[in-house]
Amino acid sequence: MEKNYLIFDFGASNGRAMVAHFDGKRVTMDVTHRFEHGPIYVTDTIYWDILHLFSELINGLKASLSKYPDVQSLAISTWGCDFGFIDERGKLVSNPVTYRDKNRHDRSKLLYDILPQRELFELSAGSTNEIMGIFQLFSFKYENALELRSGRKMLMIPDLLNYFLTGRACNEYTNATMTLLCNQYKRNWEEKILNRIGISPSILNEIVMPGDRIGEIQTSICDQFGIHPVPVIVPATHDTASAVAGIPVIDEGKHWAFISLGTWGIMGMQTDQPIISDQVFLSDFGNNAIPEGKNMLVKYITSLWIIQQCRNRWRSEFGNNLSWDEIVQASVQVGPSKTFIDVDNPIFGLPQADMPKVIQEDCRQRGQKIPNSMGDIARCFYESLTLKFRYNLELLEEMSGHPLKLLHIVGGGVQNKMLCQWIADAKGIPVIAGPTETTSMGNLIMQLKADREVESLKEGREISLRSSKIDQYEPGDKKYWDSAYEKYIRLLSSQEK
Repeated sequence: MEKNYLIFDFGASNGRAMVAHFDGKRVTMDVTHRFEHGPIYVTDTIYWDILHLFSELINGLKASLSKYPDVQSLAISTWGCDFGFIDERGKLVSNPVTYRDKNRHDRSKLLYDILPQRELFELSAGSTNEIMGIFQLFSFKYENALELRSGRKMLMIPDLLNYFLTGRACNEYTNATMTLLCNQYKRNWEEKILNRIGISPSILNEIVMPGDRIGEIQTSICDQFGIHPVPVIVPATHDTASAVAGIPVIDEGKHWAFISLGTWGIMGMQTDQPIISDQVFLSDFGNNAIPEGKNMLVKYITSLWIIQQCRNRWRSEFGNNLSWDEIVQASVQVGPSKTFIDVDNPIFGLPQADMPKVIQEDCRQRGQKIPNSMGDIARCFYESLTLKFRYNLELLEEMSGHPLKLLHIVGGGVQNKMLCQWIADAKGIPVIAGPTETTSMGNLIMQLKADREVESLKEGREISLRSSKIDQYEPGDKKYWDSAYEKYIRLLSSQEK
């Protein structure tokens, strides 16, 4: 008998509701609601509009349940790092601040005066990238913000949405590791970190694990919106953890890595436990939880955000009809790039009114030829991103002690076939690309597990493989990429001096 499950997948620029139909072997998905959203800049702070997100959640619920009233459960996954507070009466204190807010980044050095970066890494095992939640929490502490003065419970974005639905305040574990407040060996909150930065452990909640049922849609919500109660499951609420869970692994016996290719390029490999070493720390890698007690050793790379920001600018110049295909084709037509950027330069991670100009200025400062046309700038970006992935994949090989035999690329970026082929060519290994809906598949797998339709993540990935359209890219001529890589490494080396 076919069963239906409701999936909410909210990214940093858009979101959707999907109903997954499971026949016991394969899954098909029906998108029932889509919406656009984004950060809002107000009084020198960049916020998320959590009430807009919740209203779209309700819209998705109503649309899905009107079409499929028999859904077994629902689960929500979103981007990581960000959080909000509820007060002593259970009311929302304010809109959450985004991970791209400038204060969060500027005050990191002040945090390290209290809790040195290496010690934070040792205690949390996580990447000390400044997008992580602890940096925003410290920023609130530094300015004695309303959030900490009035807030009694801290909830990550999906935890907040679950709280609004069920009335239960809890923290799902994979997203909790994105705060850097967890001890990932003990899988609990690390009071040494909290004590050092002067934060009371009382603001944190019970930790729940992927696959746990946390309640049902509360009666007041059902009555207000004319829907019926549905069980609420927590998946891996961090969307990248769900994406890794949903990868249709074609050969578990091969040493494989992954790239979740979207606004961020999150790349790494699955391991049995967190890895803490000098090389992991010095290479800016870190660990985050995925389902079933497993770990992903990852690096967060500024990725398609840069070209998205460029497109925003180009559309104001060339018209709103400028498509991604036109940008990719322009980059192909100009031929090999004569310039490169380090996509992880912090300047590229911040919102920019004119990202093409920022790229040009970076090239000028480094004595490179300045890319002028849309094609030149896009080509510079795509080749630089490809080479950045190669650089970090080679670091992963060093850390693991094994050469990579296979690379899985998942997420919306797999639609850029040129980029997938370039990554295969530059690294010299086969790439399996797809599906774009891996986060939704990982979300579903945890619902299936809660419903006892599967017993393990491995079973769930087999369903993902049977249900997914994937493309395979065999590596081609590596000579050009080897030459470009030498130039790129010189650029990275010059930055370090």
